[in-house]
Amino acid sequence: MLPTTSRSRSSPSSSRANPMFLQYFRRIVKWQQMDVEYTFWQMLNLCTSPKVVYQHTKYHKQTKNQWARDDPAFIVICSLLLIVATLAYCATYDHSGSHAVVVVVSVFLTHFLITGAVIATCCWFLTNSYLREEAPNSHVVEQRVEWLYTFDVHCNSFFPMFVLLYVVHYFLSPLLITHGFIALLLSNLLFMVGASYYHYLNFLGYDVLPFLERTTFFLYPIGIVIVLSPILILSGFNPSRYFMSMYFSQRL
Repeated sequence: MLPTTSRSRSSPSSSRANPMFLQYFRRIVKWQQMDVEYTFWQMLNLCTSPKVVYQHTKYHKQTKNQWARDDPAFIVICSLLLIVATLAYCATYDHSGSHAVVVVVSVFLTHFLITGAVIATCCWFLTNSYLREEAPNSHVVEQRVEWLYTFDVHCNSFFPMFVLLYVVHYFLSPLLITHGFIALLLSNLLFMVGASYYHYLNFLGYDVLPFLERTTFFLYPIGIVIVLSPILILSGFNPSRYFMSMYFSQRL
């Protein structure tokens, strides 16, 4: 259960927010300053050993005095991969170039950027208002979760889900969008694993912060996903056909 009172004392981290954002966005247009090799290392380990990635987050805090990345390479590369994957779907299931542009922009904004910003903002408010430990005395500097870090957590959680629900799904889509129980079962299992792994990584991202408590709250959605999956299977709901029909209804 979450407490019903919130804590809103000011923190020095809030005064650094604007300069940190400005520096972050300036580096987006400077590809040569991005650590691409380290970003791909993170992406690989998020799929295989996610705890190792968050162990490095602790090192980053010790050396840079902030939890959030100061390198936008992860977001840039993840965005590019999402755009390429969406173009692959358009090349396979769409005949209109103009519609393909609409699909790419729509998927990038709604599936990644806007949804990620909303989730990050909700997690930022939740963690800072209800999940922070009380400072033992007034001489201890209170720590707060940076908004940019919550968006980092979303990006980390999104990438393995992207691999499952965009890349693996693309190659299985000829089977998954067909009618029949096998397609129905495989589609629901794939979405269940992808959504569950997203929330598990979300939990790891906040559990690594030493000033947060009751972070197991972020595992609760996994139980909801597991309960809903057999209900959706029994009701005949195929998530692959549903989401594909949103963009390529004429080919299904």
